Amino acid sequence: MMMTSMEKPHRKTPLSERVIAIMGVSGFKGRTILQELENDSRFKKIIVIDRRKPTIETKKSKFYKLDLTEPMVDLRLSEIFKKEKVHTVIHTAFPITPPRHQSLAHEIISVGSMYICNAIADAGVKKLILASTTDVYGAFPDNPNFLTEKHPMRGGIKNRFLADKIDAEKSALRLAQKHPQTVVTILRPCHILGPNIQSYKTNYLSRPFVLTIMGYDPLFQFVHETDVVRAFMKAVEGDYPGTFNIVGNGVLPLSRVIGISGKIQIPMSEFVMKNLIQFFWYLDMSPAPASYLNFLKYICVADGEKAKEVMGFTPQYSTRETLLSFVGAERLRDVDLAEAES
Repeated sequence: MMMTSMEKPHRKTPLSERVIAIMGVSGFKGRTILQELENDSRFKKIIVIDRRKPTIETKKSKFYKLDLTEPMVDLRLSEIFKKEKVHTVIHTAFPITPPRHQSLAHEIISVGSMYICNAIADAGVKKLILASTTDVYGAFPDNPNFLTEKHPMRGGIKNRFLADKIDAEKSALRLAQKHPQTVVTILRPCHILGPNIQSYKTNYLSRPFVLTIMGYDPLFQFVHETDVVRAFMKAVEGDYPGTFNIVGNGVLPLSRVIGISGKIQIPMSEFVMKNLIQFFWYLDMSPAPASYLNFLKYICVADGEKAKEVMGFTPQYSTRETLLSFVGAERLRDVDLAEAES
Protein backbone atom coordinates (compact mmCIF):
# COMPACT_ATOMS: atom_id res chain seq x y z
CA MET A 1 0.00 0.00 0.00
CA MET A 2 1.35 3.43 -0.93
CA MET A 3 2.09 5.94 1.81
CA THR A 4 0.50 9.38 1.45
CA SER A 5 2.31 12.59 2.36
CA MET A 6 0.27 12.77 5.57
CA GLU A 7 1.51 9.28 6.54
CA LYS A 8 5.24 9.90 6.21
CA PRO A 9 7.14 8.46 9.17
CA HIS A 10 8.50 10.94 11.70
CA ARG A 11 12.20 11.62 11.16
CA LYS A 12 14.16 11.44 14.37
CA THR A 13 16.61 14.34 14.60
CA PRO A 14 20.24 13.11 14.73
CA LEU A 15 22.23 14.19 17.79
CA SER A 16 24.52 16.30 15.62
CA GLU A 17 21.56 18.39 14.46
CA ARG A 18 19.97 18.88 17.87
CA VAL A 19 20.33 22.27 19.50
CA ILE A 20 20.45 21.81 23.28
CA ALA A 21 19.44 24.66 25.58
CA ILE A 22 20.46 24.61 29.25
CA MET A 23 18.54 26.73 31.72
CA GLY A 24 20.74 27.55 34.70
CA VAL A 25 24.48 26.81 34.68
CA SER A 26 25.44 28.48 37.95
CA GLY A 27 24.78 25.30 39.94
CA PHE A 28 26.61 21.99 39.87
CA LYS A 29 24.19 20.08 37.62
CA GLY A 30 23.87 22.69 34.90
CA ARG A 31 27.56 23.56 34.88
CA THR A 32 28.70 19.91 34.74
CA ILE A 33 26.17 18.93 32.06
CA LEU A 34 27.31 21.92 29.99
CA GLN A 35 30.92 20.75 30.32
CA GLU A 36 29.89 17.24 29.25
CA LEU A 37 28.09 18.56 26.17
CA GLU A 38 31.04 20.81 25.32
CA ASN A 39 33.36 17.79 25.40
CA ASP A 40 31.01 15.56 23.34
CA SER A 41 31.69 15.88 19.62
CA ARG A 42 28.21 14.57 18.77
CA PHE A 43 26.65 17.85 19.87
CA LYS A 44 27.42 20.87 17.69
CA LYS A 45 25.47 23.73 19.25
CA ILE A 46 24.48 24.57 22.82
CA ILE A 47 22.40 27.48 24.06
CA VAL A 48 23.09 28.68 27.61
CA ILE A 49 20.40 30.74 29.32
CA ASP A 50 21.12 32.23 32.74
CA ARG A 51 21.55 35.47 34.64
CA ARG A 52 25.34 35.12 34.45
CA LYS A 53 27.76 33.70 31.91
CA PRO A 54 29.11 30.21 32.67
CA THR A 55 32.33 30.13 34.65
CA ILE A 56 33.80 27.35 32.50
CA GLU A 57 35.40 27.84 29.10
CA THR A 58 32.97 27.20 26.24
CA LYS A 59 33.64 26.82 22.52
CA LYS A 60 30.31 25.83 20.97
CA SER A 61 27.88 27.52 23.34
CA LYS A 62 25.90 30.70 22.77
CA PHE A 63 24.93 32.67 25.85
CA TYR A 64 21.68 34.55 26.48
CA LYS A 65 21.37 36.65 29.60
CA LEU A 66 17.92 36.16 31.08
CA ASP A 67 16.35 36.33 34.53
CA LEU A 68 13.36 34.04 35.20
CA THR A 69 11.89 36.66 37.53
CA GLU A 70 11.52 39.22 34.73
CA PRO A 71 7.99 40.01 33.51
CA MET A 72 6.91 38.37 30.22
CA VAL A 73 10.00 36.16 30.34
CA ASP A 74 8.10 33.32 28.64
CA LEU A 75 7.76 35.42 25.46
CA ARG A 76 11.49 36.15 25.43
CA LEU A 77 12.27 32.47 25.99
CA SER A 78 9.95 31.44 23.17
CA GLU A 79 11.72 33.88 20.83
CA ILE A 80 15.11 32.36 21.75
CA PHE A 81 13.86 28.79 21.30
CA LYS A 82 12.39 29.60 17.89
CA LYS A 83 15.36 31.63 16.69
CA GLU A 84 17.89 28.96 17.67
CA LYS A 85 15.64 26.04 16.61
CA VAL A 86 16.06 24.44 20.04
CA HIS A 87 15.33 20.72 20.13
CA THR A 88 15.93 19.96 23.84
CA VAL A 89 15.67 22.10 26.96
CA ILE A 90 17.49 20.98 30.10
CA HIS A 91 16.01 22.82 33.06
CA THR A 92 18.39 22.93 36.03
CA ALA A 93 17.71 26.54 37.08
CA PHE A 94 17.02 25.58 40.69
CA PRO A 95 18.92 26.38 43.88
CA ILE A 96 20.16 23.10 45.37
CA THR A 97 20.17 24.46 48.93
CA PRO A 98 17.11 25.92 50.68
CA PRO A 99 17.25 29.68 50.04
CA ARG A 100 16.73 32.35 52.65
CA HIS A 101 14.68 34.54 50.33
CA GLN A 102 11.67 32.25 49.88
CA SER A 103 9.63 34.67 47.77
CA LEU A 104 12.48 35.02 45.26
CA ALA A 105 12.99 31.24 45.22
CA HIS A 106 9.26 30.81 44.52
CA GLU A 107 9.53 33.16 41.53
CA ILE A 108 12.51 31.26 40.13
CA ILE A 109 11.43 27.67 40.82
CA SER A 110 7.65 27.61 40.65
CA VAL A 111 6.74 30.57 38.44
CA GLY A 112 9.93 30.35 36.38
CA SER A 113 9.29 26.69 35.52
CA MET A 114 5.76 27.58 34.42
CA TYR A 115 7.21 30.25 32.10
CA ILE A 116 9.73 27.77 30.67
CA CYS A 117 7.00 25.22 29.96
CA ASN A 118 4.83 27.91 28.32
CA ALA A 119 7.75 28.89 26.07
CA ILE A 120 8.47 25.26 25.18
CA ALA A 121 4.85 24.74 24.17
CA ASP A 122 4.74 27.94 22.10
CA ALA A 123 8.04 27.25 20.32
CA GLY A 124 7.33 23.57 19.66
CA VAL A 125 10.44 22.31 21.46
CA LYS A 126 10.73 18.53 21.14
CA LYS A 127 12.04 17.64 24.60
CA LEU A 128 12.20 18.91 28.18
CA ILE A 129 14.47 17.37 30.82
CA LEU A 130 13.67 18.64 34.31
CA ALA A 131 15.97 18.30 37.32
CA SER A 132 14.10 17.41 40.50
CA THR A 133 14.86 15.40 43.66
CA THR A 134 13.56 12.39 45.60
CA ASP A 135 13.04 14.81 48.50
CA VAL A 136 9.69 15.71 46.89
CA TYR A 137 8.32 12.45 48.36
CA GLY A 138 8.99 13.75 51.83
CA ALA A 139 10.10 11.79 54.91
CA PHE A 140 7.15 10.29 56.77
CA PRO A 141 6.66 7.40 59.21
CA ASP A 142 4.29 5.62 56.80
CA ASN A 143 6.68 5.70 53.82
CA PRO A 144 7.37 2.26 52.30
CA ASN A 145 10.93 0.94 52.34
CA PHE A 146 11.43 1.98 48.72
CA LEU A 147 9.44 4.78 47.10
CA THR A 148 8.49 4.28 43.45
CA GLU A 149 7.66 7.07 41.03
CA LYS A 150 3.96 6.37 41.63
CA HIS A 151 4.19 7.48 45.25
CA PRO A 152 2.57 10.89 45.94
CA MET A 153 4.78 13.95 46.33
CA ARG A 154 4.20 14.96 49.97
CA GLY A 155 7.46 16.78 50.62
CA GLY A 156 5.81 20.17 50.21
CA ILE A 157 3.85 19.80 53.45
CA LYS A 158 5.29 22.52 55.73
CA ASN A 159 8.29 22.90 53.37
CA ARG A 160 7.93 25.76 50.92
CA PHE A 161 11.18 25.01 49.09
CA LEU A 162 10.02 21.48 48.23
CA ALA A 163 6.51 22.76 47.48
CA ASP A 164 8.03 24.98 44.79
CA LYS A 165 9.91 22.02 43.31
CA ILE A 166 6.68 20.04 43.25
CA ASP A 167 5.04 22.97 41.42
CA ALA A 168 7.83 22.80 38.85
CA GLU A 169 7.17 19.09 38.30
CA LYS A 170 3.45 19.75 37.94
CA SER A 171 4.13 22.37 35.25
CA ALA A 172 6.21 19.81 33.35
CA LEU A 173 3.50 17.16 33.71
CA ARG A 174 0.85 19.59 32.39
CA LEU A 175 3.10 20.27 29.42
CA ALA A 176 3.36 16.54 28.71
CA GLN A 177 -0.40 16.12 28.97
CA LYS A 178 -1.33 19.06 26.74
CA HIS A 179 1.49 18.56 24.23
CA PRO A 180 2.15 14.82 23.90
CA GLN A 181 4.48 15.46 20.95
CA THR A 182 6.97 16.92 23.46
CA VAL A 183 8.99 14.35 25.38
CA VAL A 184 9.04 15.34 29.05
CA THR A 185 11.57 13.60 31.31
CA ILE A 186 11.76 14.32 35.03
CA LEU A 187 14.85 13.05 36.84
CA ARG A 188 14.77 12.75 40.63
CA PRO A 189 18.25 12.12 42.08
CA CYS A 190 18.52 11.23 45.76
CA HIS A 191 21.19 12.84 47.99
CA ILE A 192 24.05 13.73 45.62
CA LEU A 193 27.60 13.37 46.91
CA GLY A 194 31.01 13.50 45.29
CA PRO A 195 34.30 15.40 45.20
CA ASN A 196 32.86 18.57 43.66
CA ILE A 197 29.25 19.17 44.65
CA GLN A 198 28.41 21.48 47.54
CA SER A 199 24.97 21.64 49.13
CA TYR A 200 23.28 21.80 52.51
CA LYS A 201 23.57 18.00 52.62
CA THR A 202 27.34 18.00 52.09
CA ASN A 203 27.52 20.85 54.61
CA TYR A 204 25.70 18.71 57.17
CA LEU A 205 28.13 15.79 56.71
CA SER A 206 31.23 18.00 56.57
CA ARG A 207 30.95 19.34 60.11
CA PRO A 208 33.07 17.69 62.83
CA PHE A 209 30.02 17.29 65.07
CA VAL A 210 26.84 15.98 63.42
CA LEU A 211 23.54 16.61 65.18
CA THR A 212 20.96 13.82 65.13
CA ILE A 213 17.56 13.33 66.74
CA MET A 214 17.60 11.06 69.76
CA GLY A 215 15.86 7.73 69.17
CA TYR A 216 15.95 7.89 65.34
CA ASP A 217 18.36 6.35 62.85
CA PRO A 218 16.80 6.59 59.36
CA LEU A 219 18.21 4.90 56.28
CA PHE A 220 19.99 7.07 53.73
CA GLN A 221 20.92 6.53 50.09
CA PHE A 222 23.35 8.49 47.94
CA VAL A 223 24.06 8.87 44.25
CA HIS A 224 27.45 9.92 42.91
CA GLU A 225 27.69 13.23 41.06
CA THR A 226 29.07 11.51 37.93
CA ASP A 227 26.13 9.08 37.88
CA VAL A 228 23.72 12.03 37.98
CA VAL A 229 25.41 13.56 34.93
CA ARG A 230 25.32 10.18 33.18
CA ALA A 231 21.57 9.98 33.77
CA PHE A 232 21.01 13.42 32.28
CA MET A 233 23.13 12.56 29.24
CA LYS A 234 21.08 9.40 28.73
CA ALA A 235 17.93 11.52 28.76
CA VAL A 236 19.49 13.88 26.21
CA GLU A 237 20.53 11.06 23.88
CA GLY A 238 17.32 9.00 24.06
CA ASP A 239 13.62 9.65 24.47
CA TYR A 240 12.34 8.55 27.87
CA PRO A 241 9.06 10.25 28.75
CA GLY A 242 8.13 10.00 32.41
CA THR A 243 9.57 10.42 35.88
CA PHE A 244 12.65 8.51 37.06
CA ASN A 245 14.36 8.08 40.42
CA ILE A 246 18.14 8.29 40.04
CA VAL A 247 19.73 6.53 43.03
CA GLY A 248 22.77 4.54 44.03
CA ASN A 249 22.42 0.91 45.05
CA GLY A 250 22.10 0.10 48.73
CA VAL A 251 21.29 2.09 51.86
CA LEU A 252 23.08 3.03 55.07
CA PRO A 253 21.68 4.04 58.47
CA LEU A 254 22.52 7.61 59.41
CA SER A 255 24.66 6.46 62.34
CA ARG A 256 26.79 4.41 59.93
CA VAL A 257 27.05 7.36 57.53
CA ILE A 258 28.39 9.52 60.35
CA GLY A 259 30.80 6.77 61.43
CA ILE A 260 32.21 6.29 57.93
CA SER A 261 32.57 10.06 57.60
CA GLY A 262 34.71 10.08 60.73
CA LYS A 263 32.45 12.57 62.50
CA ILE A 264 31.16 12.69 66.06
CA GLN A 265 27.43 12.12 66.46
CA ILE A 266 25.56 14.31 68.95
CA PRO A 267 22.01 13.04 69.60
CA MET A 268 19.54 15.65 70.83
CA SER A 269 15.88 15.70 71.75
CA GLU A 270 13.64 16.74 68.88
CA PHE A 271 12.29 19.75 70.76
CA VAL A 272 15.74 21.12 71.59
CA MET A 273 17.13 20.41 68.13
CA LYS A 274 14.19 22.01 66.34
CA ASN A 275 14.55 25.26 68.24
CA LEU A 276 18.34 25.20 67.99
CA ILE A 277 18.36 24.58 64.23
CA GLN A 278 15.78 27.29 63.56
CA PHE A 279 17.76 29.73 65.70
CA PHE A 280 20.97 28.89 63.79
CA TRP A 281 19.05 29.23 60.51
CA TYR A 282 18.09 32.80 61.38
CA LEU A 283 21.75 33.50 62.21
CA ASP A 284 22.86 31.98 58.87
CA MET A 285 24.72 29.23 60.73
CA SER A 286 22.52 26.24 59.81
CA PRO A 287 22.64 24.54 56.38
CA ALA A 288 18.84 24.09 56.34
CA PRO A 289 15.77 25.20 58.30
CA ALA A 290 14.00 23.06 60.90
CA SER A 291 11.42 21.96 58.30
CA TYR A 292 14.00 19.39 57.13
CA LEU A 293 14.24 17.58 60.47
CA ASN A 294 11.81 14.89 59.31
CA PHE A 295 14.59 13.62 57.03
CA LEU A 296 16.61 12.90 60.19
CA LYS A 297 13.68 10.93 61.64
CA TYR A 298 11.93 8.98 58.90
CA ILE A 299 12.89 7.00 55.84
CA CYS A 300 12.89 8.57 52.38
CA VAL A 301 14.55 5.98 50.16
CA ALA A 302 13.63 5.69 46.49
CA ASP A 303 13.42 2.71 44.11
CA GLY A 304 15.65 3.01 41.04
CA GLU A 305 14.28 0.03 39.10
CA LYS A 306 12.29 2.08 36.59
CA ALA A 307 15.38 4.04 35.47
CA LYS A 308 17.22 0.73 35.03
CA GLU A 309 14.46 -0.95 33.02
CA VAL A 310 13.36 1.99 30.85
CA MET A 311 16.47 4.15 30.51
CA GLY A 312 19.08 1.44 30.94
CA PHE A 313 20.61 3.51 33.75
CA THR A 314 22.72 1.57 36.24
CA PRO A 315 24.76 3.56 38.77
CA GLN A 316 28.49 2.99 38.70
CA TYR A 317 28.77 3.83 42.39
CA SER A 318 26.82 2.27 45.25
CA THR A 319 25.59 4.34 48.19
CA ARG A 320 28.60 3.25 50.24
CA GLU A 321 31.10 3.90 47.42
CA THR A 322 29.56 7.34 46.84
CA LEU A 323 29.97 8.22 50.51
CA LEU A 324 33.57 6.98 50.52
CA SER A 325 34.30 9.11 47.43
CA PHE A 326 32.93 12.17 49.20
CA VAL A 327 34.83 11.43 52.43
CA GLY A 328 38.09 10.81 50.54
CA ALA A 329 37.82 14.09 48.65
CA GLU A 330 37.00 15.96 51.87
CA ARG A 331 40.04 14.53 53.67
CA LEU A 332 42.27 15.36 50.70
CA ARG A 333 41.06 18.98 50.82
CA ASP A 334 41.83 19.07 54.55
CA VAL A 335 45.38 17.81 53.90
CA ASP A 336 45.94 20.37 51.13
CA LEU A 337 44.64 23.14 53.39
CA ALA A 338 46.90 22.08 56.26
CA GLU A 339 49.95 21.97 53.96
CA ALA A 340 49.10 25.41 52.58
CA GLU A 341 48.91 26.87 56.09
CA SER A 342 52.11 25.23 57.33
